[in-house]
Amino acid sequence: MSTSTTISGFTPLRVTYSSSSTHIIYVRAHSGPSKKGKEAAFPEGRTLFLANVPPDATERELVLLFKSAGTVEMVIFNGDEEELGSVEEENSDEGESCEDDGEEIEEEVEEDSHPRKKRRTGKGAAKLTAPQVVLLPPRPARTFRKTGSTAHVIFTDASSIPRALAPSKKDRSWPSDPESPLGLAHYAALHASLRPPLDIVRAHADSWMELFDYEEAKKKKQGKYRKGEAIVDDDGFTLVTRGGAYGQTVGGGVGVASKQFQQEVRRGGGAARHRKKKEPAEKETFYAFQIHEKKRNDLIELKKKWEEDKAKVEKLKSSRTFKPY
Repeated sequence: MSTSTTISGFTPLRVTYSSSSTHIIYVRAHSGPSKKGKEAAFPEGRTLFLANVPPDATERELVLLFKSAGTVEMVIFNGDEEELGSVEEENSDEGESCEDDGEEIEEEVEEDSHPRKKRRTGKGAAKLTAPQVVLLPPRPARTFRKTGSTAHVIFTDASSIPRALAPSKKDRSWPSDPESPLGLAHYAALHASLRPPLDIVRAHADSWMELFDYEEAKKKKQGKYRKGEAIVDDDGFTLVTRGGAYGQTVGGGVGVASKQFQQEVRRGGGAARHRKKKEPAEKETFYAFQIHEKKRNDLIELKKKWEEDKAKVEKLKSSRTFKPY
């Protein structure tokens, strides 16, 4: 049986999982100063604060639990406020960026006053559609939180708060969510989702690679360079290359050639015709006999120089001009 006794401003709400299992949730109307950036997340007068929320509770289960009090707009668990604030900031930034992109697109449309002609395709040509990725089995949506966690339930109407806090003569039964199984069924579903069959994994990988190839081919078709139009950077310089699919320049125009190449062209032939291949130099010490022969020649040259130096010394001695000491 439930009781209307309040504890520190909280009203105990008894919920039953089964005939032998009971859990108590403490509820009260949200009040007090809100933190910066959370005034819109927790509107006063329509927000119900819950304490001792079951650790495996889901948003759908809390919505079904307070369905009799009124329509629930949002359920925010403890720790999700920061994520909600970051999402709101990202949405605002995306809105500003979209406005800026719209202005840039309008400027580009004004500049491109001469659009390109569309290519004619055959009557039987079918438009390519993006391949669909085969999805893996979904994981259970149930998230386990710390014991004794808190949550905020936001209603669409302020009159729902008194009905949610009204004492009840009998315990409320905990609603079961068929999409998020409890207990052992949850872990069995998690085990099955983490180990999908090999054929599904193969189909997922193949379809993902097909989508990747499709996106890459789409990027190539929507290339930045257009044949017949030169590309000018921010400083006013024209991009010049040595060739490629778009000619010497990206748009086709002035090319850059070396002086040697220009001289060869004036003589009447291309540079490739007069290009001579360098003959590979023969290695003198590649074989063993070449090494021995080189050593023998070096020794002969050394002996020859020694004999010449000896003859010079004898000549100096005979002329008596040699003074060793």
